Amino acid sequence: MIDRRRAIRLAVAAAALSVVWELPLSTAHAQQNFRRFLPLLIDLPGWTGEKPDGMAMEMPGNSIVTATREYRRGDATLNAQVITGPAAQGALAATGSGMKIETGDMRMSTSTIDGLAVARTFTIQDKSGAILVALGPSAMFSLSFNGVAEDEALTLAKRFDWKTIQAAIPK
Repeated sequence: MIDRRRAIRLAVAAAALSVVWELPLSTAHAQQNFRRFLPLLIDLPGWTGEKPDGMAMEMPGNSIVTATREYRRGDATLNAQVITGPAAQGALAATGSGMKIETGDMRMSTSTIDGLAVARTFTIQDKSGAILVALGPSAMFSLSFNGVAEDEALTLAKRFDWKTIQAAIPK
């Protein structure tokens, strides 16, 4: 039994090593995938934007790409992201539901804006929330915010060209 376990561990290690051996080529290709989104994470008037950055990971049968940029205005913060892959697919499940929830503390809703499914959340007490825009079945634009009014957050999210971002997503 011990020899079988050792053999299995060696086989798993060998398989992992072969995957790791090929990662530099995949990573170089993947890096170009996230870089296409960086110029689309625009400057916002009145906000100080950090340098946009991203990450891409490719595995057999799966690809994850994120591009992100953080913004500050006093105590208020924004985080704009483009996400593709399984993480986006899972997050987008709510965008097609037609749901609307409102309590004394928070609001959640889905709607269609400029032909795209949009999910919005807002917590009243700290003026925080997120806006998720479905750009495809496994691609989204997200604007999370803190210290920003709900209507202003939507106005800021609309400043990003969702259709251009959508066009930059590999088919």
